[in-house]
Amino acid sequence: MVDLNDVALFVQVVQAGSFAEAARRAGMPSNTLSRRIQQLEEQLGARLLHRSTRKLTLTEAGAAFHARCADAVEDLSDAAANLANDGLSPSGKIRVAAAADFLHWFPVEWVAEFLHAHPKVQLEFALSDGRADLVAERIDVAIRAGEVHEPTLIARRIGTGQQTLVASPLYLRERGMPQSPQDLSGHDCIATPMVSGRATWHLDGPDGPVEVPVSGRFHANSAQALLQAATAGLGIALLPDIMTAPRVLSGALVPVLPQFGIRGVNVYLVYQSRRQLPRAVQAFVEFATAKMQESGLVRPT
Repeated sequence: MVDLNDVALFVQVVQAGSFAEAARRAGMPSNTLSRRIQQLEEQLGARLLHRSTRKLTLTEAGAAFHARCADAVEDLSDAAANLANDGLSPSGKIRVAAAADFLHWFPVEWVAEFLHAHPKVQLEFALSDGRADLVAERIDVAIRAGEVHEPTLIARRIGTGQQTLVASPLYLRERGMPQSPQDLSGHDCIATPMVSGRATWHLDGPDGPVEVPVSGRFHANSAQALLQAATAGLGIALLPDIMTAPRVLSGALVPVLPQFGIRGVNVYLVYQSRRQLPRAVQAFVEFATAKMQESGLVRPT
């Protein structure tokens, strides 16, 4: 008979990403944990994990087994945690991974509001344009745009955003307002660097997708730098609404060809646990979701 405790340990190994980290969380020697998982594999008659010196990966059988048992294991853990922590207020440190310019459009005043409401909580932001490894960097929750493909992570879609074309009033006075996507080829367009010196924007329009080759005199690999350049009058930029909305509202930027852009970019809050979240993390997830939806940074789905 399979030992359900070993099943729970297997789920924890998958979530932790390594035997060493899972053993630390379980409070047992790493070699003992490894032996327990090997015993489980022998009982099931199937290899669950590919082991290497650098990382663990699930076998096909392991992925199927994890998908079947993870929810049940975490339901039991959740029930026990709720019973043990009933009545306790959120506490502890939350590590949040987000884009480098996150705090430019998620106001620090919102962070202050959350911390004021939860005095026992600490927030630590890991801000980078790279995609964080939640296990290796011990991230509690990540805010991501675009699809999430890691099978062991939970991605909660909180809404959709879009990217639109913007430019400064100064630039448009000097160069004129484009009347069609094809006109963009004759403008300075601000984009990420390309080896060829030209980029192609894939836009959604009223009659379907449109591909437009563009070039310009300014390039940068930071969305915040592209925003600053557009505001300074260096050209037309294709940027997320969540970044440009405040400047469009103030008049510092003007929409260009508003019927064209990139639609339906999904925004997710991503975390490791399928069901159980620490109270502090759950509180932040609910707070961030509400703020981003109520402010119009994302459109609820």
